[in-house]
Parts: sequence; structure tokens; C-alpha cells
Amino acid sequence: MSDTGSGSAVSIPSSNSSAAHSVWLLFLAIVLGGLAGGMAWGIRGQYGHEMGAMIFGILVGFTLVLLFMPNASALQAARVIGLFTLAIGFGGSMTYGQTVGLTMDSGVHGNVSDPHWNRDAYLWGMLGLALKGGLWIGFGGLFLGMGMSGKRYTAREMLWIGIAMLGLFVVGRWALNTPFEPDLKNLPVFYFSDHWRWEPAENVKPRAELWGGLLFAFAGLSAYLFRIKRDRLAVSLGCWGILGGLGFPIGQAFQAAYAWDAEKFTRSSWWQIGYNTWNMMEVTFGIVAGVVLGVGTWVSRHRISQDRAAAVVSLSPTTDGWLSASYVYVLCLGWYYGDSVFTLVHAHGLLLGMIPMIAIAGGRYSPFLYVLPIVALSIIVKTFLAVCRDADFVGTSAGLIFVVTIPLVLLIHFALRLGNRTLDDMSARNFARFGLLLTSALYFWLNFAFLGFQWQWWSDWKGMLAQKTSGGIYIVGWVVLSLAALCSRQTAAVSQKSA
Repeated sequence: MSDTGSGSAVSIPSSNSSAAHSVWLLFLAIVLGGLAGGMAWGIRGQYGHEMGAMIFGILVGFTLVLLFMPNASALQAARVIGLFTLAIGFGGSMTYGQTVGLTMDSGVHGNVSDPHWNRDAYLWGMLGLALKGGLWIGFGGLFLGMGMSGKRYTAREMLWIGIAMLGLFVVGRWALNTPFEPDLKNLPVFYFSDHWRWEPAENVKPRAELWGGLLFAFAGLSAYLFRIKRDRLAVSLGCWGILGGLGFPIGQAFQAAYAWDAEKFTRSSWWQIGYNTWNMMEVTFGIVAGVVLGVGTWVSRHRISQDRAAAVVSLSPTTDGWLSASYVYVLCLGWYYGDSVFTLVHAHGLLLGMIPMIAIAGGRYSPFLYVLPIVALSIIVKTFLAVCRDADFVGTSAGLIFVVTIPLVLLIHFALRLGNRTLDDMSARNFARFGLLLTSALYFWLNFAFLGFQWQWWSDWKGMLAQKTSGGIYIVGWVVLSLAALCSRQTAAVSQKSA
């Protein structure tokens, strides 16, 4: 069977029926999407919020392109992954720690030895997690569909979309997340963080929420895509993303059960969370989100465009380069000057995403730079600080060379070489195959170093199966994703010979 517009990069011989091919593609979308999502969101937990969440966009994005866009161009693929990744970062602006606390904190619920279970707080917290998780993955679904649909989104259009979303964000936050006057005990009606009605006032330290702003921005963009752009794929995948956000309360249900009665839960549940319950909640969230997005993309596969001519470059190389450099400049200053205006940009994913939205939509180099070195930059820097913060001169120097310099130089080199290719030089399948191999290994080993090189992941098979530090899932995810990328080329060759 030769590749078709809705075909899989991991192909099967032509003697199989189209129905069998479709089932095989669905199976791959579920397994690979779930593993990529679980591994990425679990690793995200070490790095946090917007930039950490982008690992999910990278690994799941490469996986979905590999499966569903084999005949598109590499530039198309980079734009799909880049848009998906930056949109996944939007949700990282939301506070959710206290929302999780509503479902499991001992001050609210007690535990098995001191029970005062608060059912209302648990359900309210789960509702908040479903809402925030839905917005988090829903934005990713919208932008994933915008990249895959073949509808043209120019750099100028992306600028206006970003401005409109920021305006809706301000209105939505005012409408749903105010008033916020904790000193006067005056909080919004729909408030999903800690509240005096759930526990004693001395334990409550309210946090400002902004999910209302994101909700208005999401609704406004969805309406524009549906009514103006007629982009049915984007709207469909946005809805699937909202459904994938249910992974947040599903994962938290396991953690809350463990917090209530750890001994009974461990004894009776096949899901042996072990001591790192928070990270296993994140892994579960990622698995559910990855599976749902995989299924949603499979359901909508007939709408996915493989037209290479759609990958139009509208920005000059100079403008393209300035946009990428400006984004990196804002990132670095926000990290270094923690009390400056740049941290305000970091705290709002929509604002942080304005520059890359424009550059990815219109540039030739920016999509590759964003997907490879730029997203990896913060992960690499945080890994270096975790490993070498207290190291001596020799250790710090070695870390700068092997953890920072070599990976970034290689990633920049690959991105620029890919950007120099013409649209016909590399298919999306080959780019996704290479990218999935590279990024799954990169983020697995950076996380491995961040956690202090826990070699017992490999030597203690019982510990792996118990997932005490989620290590077993990360190993399986990395190995299976790498094998899928490697085997895709071989199966494609068999497919072409059989056609």
C-alpha cells in the first residue's frame, strides 16, 4: 500500500484491507500517543508550567505527524509541531496546586486515621481540574488542527489572532476571576483554589486565578475558526483536547485515594503509585491526553492536509531571525531578572506565545528553531542548574560543555540545516522520524540527569514495575517511541515495494 493523504507513516503491506490499515493506525495512535504523552507530562513535572508543558507538545506532536502526515513537507510538519507546542504552553500560566489540594489535603479531608471527609470540596476541586485541564489541552488541540488542516494562517493573521486573544483574556479574567481581595475575604464566585469554606482561615493563602481569561480566549478563537475560517479540523481537535483534559482529574483521583489510605490503596490497586504520587498523577494526565488526541486525530484524519504547496514562506530570513532572537532574549531576561517586566511575560503564556505564533506561521527557520533548540533551552538550563549548581569549578565547566553547549550547538545546527532545505528535500515523515528519535532521547536523558542519575531504574526491575519514580514508564516510552521512529522507514520501504 502506498502512502495516502490519511495514511500512516508506520505502514502495513498492501495486501491488507483499508479497514485493517485503519485499525492498525488507530492502535498506533493510542499506544504511541499515550506513551509520548505520559512520558512528556511526567518529565514536565520536574521543569514546571509553560516551558515544561511544551515537552508534551514536542513528543506528542512528532508522534502524530509521523502517523498522520507522512507526505507533507518537513516545513509543514515543523509548523504543526511548533503551533501545537506553543499552545500547550498557554495552560501553564494557570495555578492548580491548591485545586489539587482541595481533593486531597489533610486539612480539608483528614485521612483514614483522622477522617473528616469533605465531599463538596473534593467534587469542586475535581471540577476545577477538569476545567483547567480541558483548557490546557484544548488550546493545544485548536492549534494542532490549525497546523494540520491546510488552511493558510499568515503571519499577519496570527498577530491579530494573538492580539484578539489577549483582549479576550483581559475581559474574561475580569468577568470570572475577580474580585480577588483576600484581605477582605472577597473572592470570585467560581474560585477553584483554597477557600475559607473548606478549612480554617489560618491555613488559607488564596492565589489569583486566570482560567477565566483563557476560557474567553479559547471560546473566541474557536468561534473565529468555526465561523470565519471554516476550519473544522481545528475546532474538532480543540473539542478532543477538552476531553483529553479529563486526564487531570482522572490522575488526581488515584493520588487522592492514595493520600486517604496509602496502605489499602497500594495493597488493592494494580496502579502501584509508590512514593512519587504527584508525578504519577502527571503521568496519568499525559497518558489520557495523549491517547485522546491520538484518537481525535484518527477520527478526523480525512481532514488532514498533505499539500506541500501550502507551506508558504512569507517572512524574510532577516525578519525570521529577528523574531526568533527576540523570543530567546525575552526568555533569558525573564529567567535572569526575576523581578522585572519580563517575568510578567513569562507568567502569561498567551503573551509569551505572541512572537513564536507569528514566526512559526510565516518563517522558514523559526519553526525548526522553535521545535528543536528554543523549547529545549529552558529544559537544558534547568537541568544544568540542578546538576551543577553546587559543583566545583571542574564540575561546573564539564556541565556547561556537556549539558549546555554540545546539545544546543547540535540542535541549532540541525534546525538551520533543515531550514535551508527546499520543500521537496525532506518529507514530514522523515523529519518526524528524525525529530522523535532526537527529542525523546534528549528529554529522557536530561530528566535522568535532573533526578540525579537514578540508575536503579535500570537495575531494580521491581522498582521499575512499581513506578516508584515513574522511571519504568519513561524507559518504556523512550524505547517504544524510538523503535517506532526507526521502524517507520523500514515499513515505508516495504510499502512502496508492495505498491
